[in-house]
Amino acid sequence: MSKLVPLEDVHAALRARAKCIDETETVSLTNALNRICAEDIASRIDVPPDDNSAMDGYALALTPDEKTADRVFPVSDRIVAGSVGSPLAAGKAARIFTGAGIPPGANTVVKQEDTSQESDGIRINVDVATGENIRPRGQDIKAGSRIMECGTRIAPQHLGLLASVGRAEVETYRPLRVAIIATGSELIQPPTELRPGQIYNSNSYLLAGLIHRLGMEPVQSINIGDDPQATRDALVSAAGAADCVVTSGGVSVGDEDYVKTAVEEVGHLDLWRIAIRPGKPVAFGSIGETPFFGLPGNPVSCFVTFLIVARPYLIAMQGCSEPVSATYHARADFDYPSASVCQFIRVRVDSSETEPTAVVFPNQSSGVLSSLTWANALAEIDADQAVRKGDVLKIHPL
Repeated sequence: MSKLVPLEDVHAALRARAKCIDETETVSLTNALNRICAEDIASRIDVPPDDNSAMDGYALALTPDEKTADRVFPVSDRIVAGSVGSPLAAGKAARIFTGAGIPPGANTVVKQEDTSQESDGIRINVDVATGENIRPRGQDIKAGSRIMECGTRIAPQHLGLLASVGRAEVETYRPLRVAIIATGSELIQPPTELRPGQIYNSNSYLLAGLIHRLGMEPVQSINIGDDPQATRDALVSAAGAADCVVTSGGVSVGDEDYVKTAVEEVGHLDLWRIAIRPGKPVAFGSIGETPFFGLPGNPVSCFVTFLIVARPYLIAMQGCSEPVSATYHARADFDYPSASVCQFIRVRVDSSETEPTAVVFPNQSSGVLSSLTWANALAEIDADQAVRKGDVLKIHPL
């Protein structure tokens, strides 16, 4: 496993291994945002449930091809939203408001601005065709039609759609539990004062935020020193408490990197060392039955490999039918040298111009965490591709 694995092979292998959790929870709509729907949902009703007015105006009962321009119609009713009104006779008009039910006998609505008031009714100033300005029953949704599929990530618009058909609850997959282990004897927790040789543990907070953003639950966040037995114990403990274990650090080839060896002792390793920059020393395997990702310790490498490698797998485990995030394209406003591996560089994309343009952060060191707060995207550069200003690049938004 010493040979660098191409990224496309990594994605194919992870897709084949990702298994959706099978535990579900029924939650109210107020708690369903960002959850993954665990059922196919069909509407029990038509939406709208009855014909209703699309405009403030006047309902009419017209015969086909009947002319209305410059005619006066007596007003026999007033219909507000939430009511239907009395049957409407030919030659009469009913004052009607947006959303109000079309009264029996009516077949069109003339807009208020196309009428004028007269002492004996309303004058219609235009010819109106039957069916105008009426939202027919079931125009939006037909009873029995599917409105949401299993695997859909529930967005605000889905909440509105579910409420519109009378749903107050939805069955969802329970949030994935992801354990976080940060390794390194040099790491301490903020705000303890640093001693010589120490650095603050930023990766645990970075990973917890990334996991929270996916609607998942970070659990059992552990910080361990460079010790073989402590590493093995932490991995076993985390695997028993979570659906997936994510570590940072300890998967390279240094004498004090114990995570890779520990995983091979308590589980097995399927992938190690991926052909990307930053983030080459990435590991994937399992501890017992629990999937495991070993990410690099440098914070930018940890961030990038989580987004590009771990995130699609975790989203698939969560049950989402679209685990890969959307990308777009932008023109490079810079030159950049080629590398023998696929590169993901930090850029800021300006979309205010006619065509999106990417500007590169000047220091692409994997230890410069501040670059990630400056950037709003990663630009993907193929292996052996030298970028020239004006080239079109694939963009992964942050």
